[in-house]
Amino acid sequence: MLHSLIHSSAIIDPEAQLDEKVSVGPYSVIGANVRIASGTEIGPHVVINGATDIGHDNHIYQFASVGENPQDRKYAGELTRLEIGDRNVIREFATINRGTVQDEAVTRIGNDNLFMAYIHVAHDCIIGNHVIMANAASLGGHVQIDDYAILGGFSLVHQFTRVGAYSFSGMGSAIGKDVPPYIMVEGKPARPRGINSEGLKRQDFSKQDLTDIRSAYKALYKSGLSLEQAISQIASLQKEAEVLQPMVKFLRSRVRSIIR
Repeated sequence: MLHSLIHSSAIIDPEAQLDEKVSVGPYSVIGANVRIASGTEIGPHVVINGATDIGHDNHIYQFASVGENPQDRKYAGELTRLEIGDRNVIREFATINRGTVQDEAVTRIGNDNLFMAYIHVAHDCIIGNHVIMANAASLGGHVQIDDYAILGGFSLVHQFTRVGAYSFSGMGSAIGKDVPPYIMVEGKPARPRGINSEGLKRQDFSKQDLTDIRSAYKALYKSGLSLEQAISQIASLQKEAEVLQPMVKFLRSRVRSIIR
């Protein structure tokens, strides 16, 4: 239904479901099977297609493409989805694609994320909360980005890779293996460069937390231990350091190898 917050030049499919408190700018196009909750602001020249659900209070800037077909040759027109949570900011020329039936048929984005200009989120990616993707960072298909991770500008993440919570990638990093929580990586290919100490401080991690995370980093990267030996050592540390539990869980549940 058109209402006063929708510009007269916007093209909205009659089957689209927009809350009356959604605003849509000039020349934007919204297809059928799109649902948008209250408070979300769609800028000018935005295209939203497919079976796409968008939550509350998001801001999608001009020229973004949201919910388009996956860029996958196996895609044959199957019904797949894009789900976006609340309070996300999607900047200019961002592209976010739906899932494929080769996975769970959904690309899923959480809450409070910042997607800067020209980023790309490919099919079947799962993005948590409070993630930042800086300008032109790009994800291959089936990538998982955990809460509070930051991808520096022009970072590239290979298909099926997982990036752990509170990690950080330097500008232009090429990430081809999993990045454990709390770790800072940089380079082509990306290599470990220490812990994300500044980011952790900004998120109110204590001095003791940082000390414990540094101990885990040394076990993983500086001790000469095998990966399994390092995991065992970090697991023993976590008995006295709760902050290391996410790292141990991540390392034990890995599918791909980690950056090391």
